[in-house]
Amino acid sequence: MTERRRPDPQRLAAWRDFLQGHSRVMAELERELRAGTGLSLAQYDVLLRLSEAPDQQLRMSELSAAVLYTTGGVTRLIDRMVAAGLVAREPSPTDRRSVLATLTPAGRDLLTRAGRRHLAGIQRHFAAFLPDDELPPVARFLARLARAETGEHHEDAPGERDESTT
Repeated sequence: MTERRRPDPQRLAAWRDFLQGHSRVMAELERELRAGTGLSLAQYDVLLRLSEAPDQQLRMSELSAAVLYTTGGVTRLIDRMVAAGLVAREPSPTDRRSVLATLTPAGRDLLTRAGRRHLAGIQRHFAAFLPDDELPPVARFLARLARAETGEHHEDAPGERDESTT
């Protein structure tokens, strides 16, 4: 059994700052996107994922995994987006049990308009606070955090990753 330790005060402070910063940035991005386009960040994420997919379509289960939603949550979100004409549902030609979500021309047009606004917001609320000299270590940390598997334990987390093992 592994010993459970409390993070040191500096790491706890960093965690709190991360949560507070994430919450602030996401709230601002959501507010600006809704005000300018009527889209939520979740809807924008779906449109973006579909635009990047082959044939601009994904199985609902793939879309759910890509946007980190439950299948039920994505289903309700897609229902609203289908009603708005942004996404279409189509049966999979290769698997009768699967349904594909497909980006519509209206969804593509709205994504283009929303993308400009969203990228400007990312610059204003996130990137502007990240100086060039701090970018490499922050980017490495965030990449490690994004790739981390649940339950994975990293005793040597403060140090650099050993590139020779990848």
